[in-house]
Amino acid sequence: MTKARKSPVGTLVELVVIVVTALVLALAVQAFLVKPYRIPSGSMLPTVRIDQRVLVDRLAMDFSSPNVGDIVVFHPPKNYNNGCANPNEGENQDGQYGPAACQVAWTQPSSQTFIKRVVGLPGDHLSIRNGHVIRNGKPEADSYIVPCDGDASCNFPQTITVPAGMYYMMGDNRPDSEDSRFWGPVPRAWVIGKAFLTYWPPDRIGFL
Repeated sequence: MTKARKSPVGTLVELVVIVVTALVLALAVQAFLVKPYRIPSGSMLPTVRIDQRVLVDRLAMDFSSPNVGDIVVFHPPKNYNNGCANPNEGENQDGQYGPAACQVAWTQPSSQTFIKRVVGLPGDHLSIRNGHVIRNGKPEADSYIVPCDGDASCNFPQTITVPAGMYYMMGDNRPDSEDSRFWGPVPRAWVIGKAFLTYWPPDRIGFL
């Protein structure tokens, strides 16, 4: 018994169906499960470098909330370049720093994406001294950071409280990171997912 040979048209249709199915599955994975991101800046040095690629677990954020120490991708505020919504906190539009890190959240997210570390949860009491986070009276275990050198942007000694439903984000490169210190906490809804794996370059492959 011999098998019937497929016509060229039938073979082409089968190939198109396979390609389209694979594309749909890939898009679904990126939309709902895992999405790759490229690191655009040095704000998370030395943990992740410029142009390094990471995978972000989007699904986990549907069933749990960020924890202190998690590295997450999120949307920053639309107005983050304007400094803190409260000019007496964080950084104001003139580039001056107040005695307290910014605790006022902007109301609209940007279309941009940032990657930072979660350093404060809703209700936490935070102050920042020489780049080190003091959370609920205890210093952050921060062996992963780039230390500060006494710069004013690293010192916000007045204690703030992270508002309900908000998360405080900071880069590991404490002297050179645009983060919640300057423009405030991030609402839970703006968090896209948790970065869990680096996959490029090959010598940096590993879990975060």
